[in-house]
Amino acid sequence: MVQVYYAASSFGSQNSAIFLAASTTGAVGSWSNYGLVTSSSTSNNYNAIDPNLIIDGSNWYLAFGSWWTGIKQIKISSSTGKPSSTSVTALAQRSSTSLGIEAAAMYKYGSYWYLFTSWDVCCQGTSSTYNIRVGRSTSVTGGFVDKSGVALTSGGGTLVLSTHDAIYGPGGQDVYDDGDGPILVYRKRDAFILVYYILNGIPSLDYYTSSGSWLGINRLDFSSGWPVVA
Repeated sequence: MVQVYYAASSFGSQNSAIFLAASTTGAVGSWSNYGLVTSSSTSNNYNAIDPNLIIDGSNWYLAFGSWWTGIKQIKISSSTGKPSSTSVTALAQRSSTSLGIEAAAMYKYGSYWYLFTSWDVCCQGTSSTYNIRVGRSTSVTGGFVDKSGVALTSGGGTLVLSTHDAIYGPGGQDVYDDGDGPILVYRKRDAFILVYYILNGIPSLDYYTSSGSWLGINRLDFSSGWPVVA
């Protein structure tokens, strides 16, 4: 069974919800909607978008959240794909609700779970200030700290990737395993469009003279214990 968690919201509001869809094949037209997973409103101090499913053995968790009080986590039943508890755990938060943090993506390397988040503002073209931050913990359910030991729930977050050269506002990231090792994927905005690809194991670059948001792909090096863009 292929499962997808997706979100619906009005931009910049807490009137948001996360839903579940599933398919036995993943083919177009084969998907069934399994309904609401969790939601938020102005009565909550968080925003229920950007779902990220984490599987730790037989335990399932869903990380989510955007702005307000940051990144949250709920326990998910592996049999239903729906919450198995009403408890909401805080994973990461900025020092003010007016500071952006969203797009949780969790990845395990060695004995650590790494929580990647996007900070600041996306979707503003070359004025975007999006950047990717990370913290780590030996537990999937919390205790994440950055490289300086600052808790992510107290505003911590080690910078992984930010605006550089002609690349503006990298964020909305995910991390996965590939034949080349850990891979970071993200969206970005370019003054000159830079498309990353790997040819025979060698990162290569192509430039195009157009504008828009594009996909960035980079290897991650964890040899120091902290992810570094390779």
